[in-house]
Amino acid sequence: MSFLNRILKTFLGDKAQKDISKIQPLVLKINQIQKEFELISNDELRDKTFTLKKKITNARSYIDLEILDLKKEIDSTKSYEVKEQLYLKIDSLEEDAYKVIQNILEDILPEAFAIIKDTARRFKLNSHLEVTATDFDRKFSSKHDYVNLKGDKAIWNNYWDAAGKSIIWDMIHYDVQLIGGIALHQGKIAEMQTGEGKTLVATLPMFLNALTGKGVHLVTVNDYLAKRDSAWMAPLFQFHGLSIDCIDYYKPNSPERRQAYMADITYGTNNEFGFDYLRDNMAHAPEDLVQRKHHYSIVDEVDSVLIDDARTPLIISGPTPEGDRHEFNQLKPQVSDLVLKQKSLLNNLLSEAKRKINEGNDEEGGKLLYRVFRGLPKNKALIKFLSEEGIKQLLQKNENFYMQDNNRNMHIIDDDLYFVIDEKNNQIDLTEKGTELLSSKSNDSNLFVLPDIGSEIADIESKNLNPEEEAKEKEILFKDFNIKSERIHSMNQLLKAYTLFEKNIEYVVMDNKVMIVDEQTGRIMDGRRYSDGLHQAIEAKENVKIEAATQTFATVTLQNYFRMYQKLSGMTGTAVTEAGEFWEIYKLDVIEIPTNQPIARGDENDLIYKTKREKYNAVINEVTKLSNNGRPVLIGTTSVEISELLSKTLTIRKIKHNVLNAKLHKKEADIVAEAGNPGIVTIATNMAGRGTDIKLSEEVKSSGGLAIVGTERHDSRRVDRQLRGRSGRQGDPGSSQFFVSLEDNLMRLFGSERVAKVMDRMGLEEGEVIQHSMMTKSIERAQKKVEENNFGIRKRLLEYDDVMNAQREVIYKRRKNALSGDRLKLDIANMLFDTCEDIVLRNKASNDFKNFEFEIISNFSITAPITIDHFEDSVENNLVQELYDFLLKYYDDKTNSNAKLAFSVIKNVYERPGNKFERIVVPFSDGTKSINVVTNLKKAYESSGRELVNDFERNISLAFIDDIWKNHLRKMDELKQSVQLAVHEQKDPLLIYKFESFQLFKEMINLLNRDTLSFLIKGSLPAQNESSIQEAKMTANKQNYATQKDEVLNTDQAAAQNRSAGINVSSQKQQIETVVRQKPKIGRNEKVTIKNVMNGSSKTLKYKQAEPLIIKGEWVIVDN
Repeated sequence: MSFLNRILKTFLGDKAQKDISKIQPLVLKINQIQKEFELISNDELRDKTFTLKKKITNARSYIDLEILDLKKEIDSTKSYEVKEQLYLKIDSLEEDAYKVIQNILEDILPEAFAIIKDTARRFKLNSHLEVTATDFDRKFSSKHDYVNLKGDKAIWNNYWDAAGKSIIWDMIHYDVQLIGGIALHQGKIAEMQTGEGKTLVATLPMFLNALTGKGVHLVTVNDYLAKRDSAWMAPLFQFHGLSIDCIDYYKPNSPERRQAYMADITYGTNNEFGFDYLRDNMAHAPEDLVQRKHHYSIVDEVDSVLIDDARTPLIISGPTPEGDRHEFNQLKPQVSDLVLKQKSLLNNLLSEAKRKINEGNDEEGGKLLYRVFRGLPKNKALIKFLSEEGIKQLLQKNENFYMQDNNRNMHIIDDDLYFVIDEKNNQIDLTEKGTELLSSKSNDSNLFVLPDIGSEIADIESKNLNPEEEAKEKEILFKDFNIKSERIHSMNQLLKAYTLFEKNIEYVVMDNKVMIVDEQTGRIMDGRRYSDGLHQAIEAKENVKIEAATQTFATVTLQNYFRMYQKLSGMTGTAVTEAGEFWEIYKLDVIEIPTNQPIARGDENDLIYKTKREKYNAVINEVTKLSNNGRPVLIGTTSVEISELLSKTLTIRKIKHNVLNAKLHKKEADIVAEAGNPGIVTIATNMAGRGTDIKLSEEVKSSGGLAIVGTERHDSRRVDRQLRGRSGRQGDPGSSQFFVSLEDNLMRLFGSERVAKVMDRMGLEEGEVIQHSMMTKSIERAQKKVEENNFGIRKRLLEYDDVMNAQREVIYKRRKNALSGDRLKLDIANMLFDTCEDIVLRNKASNDFKNFEFEIISNFSITAPITIDHFEDSVENNLVQELYDFLLKYYDDKTNSNAKLAFSVIKNVYERPGNKFERIVVPFSDGTKSINVVTNLKKAYESSGRELVNDFERNISLAFIDDIWKNHLRKMDELKQSVQLAVHEQKDPLLIYKFESFQLFKEMINLLNRDTLSFLIKGSLPAQNESSIQEAKMTANKQNYATQKDEVLNTDQAAAQNRSAGINVSSQKQQIETVVRQKPKIGRNEKVTIKNVMNGSSKTLKYKQAEPLIIKGEWVIVDN
């Protein structure tokens, strides 16, 4: 803790102590009530639950009655304006009801927590509990063997199966668990140490909030924990008549999964909750929806879900046209050759650099050393050389010199390289020399050089060609630009795959597939792919099948998904280091919960070595000593490669051990079960840290407990804390020790120069070690730098997704209204008004009655109800209202007419002898397109055809929303890539993205409104006869879309990547020439007219707004 923090703590007090002191009175009250409950019978205890439920229902009953009256009023009124106001009032009342319920929950919290605590006590002290059997007990006993019926009594046993493991209940909530439960109910994060029983803690707020009947979600990091915990804790809730289920048992969109969401308490993994949300927003029938409104969620291992996984958006995708077309296989030999040439060049340069430095020529030697570092920073020979005395300081000195003045002299270093790597920013820039080498193997010297769109278009227009020829030449230019742009992008991704992504570290190859390894946990992230073609590049590198590119149909980040919950809370053992991010993004406060028993684990200062070889030798010696002393050892590694290296060395030493890494993740449960045995050594890639407790025997405790040996400091402090937390649970003895070297990634990239200088001054010999609290703090400062950088990445990603989220909410709300049909009529009326306003305002501004008349006819197939004189004389607002009133009446008349025409046919079908149809298909057409509408025959008959018209509106709305939204998502993906070019102009890509995405969304909404209304107004039954009506067949197989989580580079990296494509790749030997301006200079605030070269549309705006559009090459200035 810093000196400033200590001063603040002295004057302002300790936050953790303040938080606990506020909660302590509630704990005393809970324990007091629980003591009273010990005196009542089992039946009386169960009755307490029903009393609380009734209290909650009564609290909001007056609001429910008011909402019911408003719904009746909506059904009786015909005015859409009145309907809209009533719907808004209902929404407001629902918010009021939520606040009322939260106040009631606060009041009944002590009693509810006391009920669940005493239930746990009774299950622990008794082999069975006998109660008067209810209908719930009778139904339940037929499915679960831990409940038996005996006459009018139900016997609840205290032993059951939890995901394949038999358990006998042996837990009662202790005070610190009550504190954690209160924090969770208050919508906060409870940081509880390993072994403090977070799974049991969650039962308290889940029980309380489940009493509302609105549903509670418990989110886990994997399906094993979801299934285990839901079965383990279930009887505590079921004893009181609450239902519990786990979504991971069932298939997506299945009735069983829908039923799981209808349970009072639902367990599941974060991915499945998010994907179900996306699937619901692709559903085409109300019965396909599975989720309810997002009421309350508790996220287990909240830091893993809301921080680590937050950088990876959930994506549902489908096939895209020409998705299997790519150039990775064609470019792979050239890129492979380029990488080999660079390696050969730099190996020679490194040898020369060593020689010159040894001769005392530090200036020339340092320059060559920095050139090697710029070309291949992960070169193992370079990393080893940098650990020698004074070498790292020499490199840093040269780096500072060449980076000064905005990299003014960097070309001196880079000119001799084929490509340059910036490892910190995960980017690669191809140099001019590299471009020439790649182009030399083809007849086209400009194979990897992008054409200058602006000057090329100017040249074409200066030729004074006729419009057809000019358009043809522009089309050829754009085609060439797109092909080369894609080729350069593919080549950059291949270079990255070969130089920055290492097999068995960032990914593994299993079953002929490239599988990403989670850097935080070491687990394989099944279904996740690197974005932007990088995954395909790695597949090409590893000679496995290159999967076809896909198109996004639905996407959301976990950040925005979990922010939809009315109340969100979480629990983990490691949250304090990310408390700032939790508050800034989720408005979640972190409360440190004290441990039940004082922590007896000894955490030693880090042991720092010069080289990895020395470090690993020390690790093996330490592990051998600990194992021989009878202590179990858990070795934490950061990659599969290191875990396998240590395993080989331990095998040579004949030390019995288990390996748990991404390749062997299926053996996790068995390996963890053995990890606490005497002398057992377990090697794990950080993954043993989540959701597992290593239990120790008395023999092990007496020998010193579990020893944690960390082979490298992770980028994140909480991952190290998670590893340490495996030892010392519930007051057990233990120890933890991290081994670090100057060659470790963290130390190379972000380590303090001070560490290297201290080791040089001390003149440490090979194998010698330094250990001091100052050094440990220096390493933690390096970790803090990385954490701040990672937070910036996640925040930037969220800022981009916030733009999408605002649009997503509008579309998904409209989709929901179309599915349910409740507010669809109001949506159609609003669409009609917006379209009328758009048509009137645009044409009135240009005083173009002819176009106004044309748009009315083309969109609605009716003559304009307004004369030219009236159009010219009336104000805009009056024209909009008149046009809207006329079209709305026309549409209402049309729907009534369609209902009558359809009913005459439906009546004959329904009344026909032998009719067995339940659902029928009725074709509708607008004269150009046709669509089949499925409706319930009986409802359509009983409503005189109105139900068919409602289904027609619903089907048409959904069809157009899905089609246009899908195309919009593709455009947004393209926009996100193209705006990165704004860095050329020293502009923020995010600002341009916001501006452009708003324009795109506005155009999309206008198109959606027009196309939907056009079909609704023009649409009718093409033939009024029974033969056109057919029975609706049930579709056996739904469309299978791919679900994935994209590993997304941060947008600054993407910007740098585009910058390299736009500048470095296209750099050529420039001819010096005099440029003469042919047109006057345009000021940034001057208005210009630009024209889209693809569709011919024009718009007028300020030059500073037009500039980014012109840069993309899709728009050109036509006049000034």
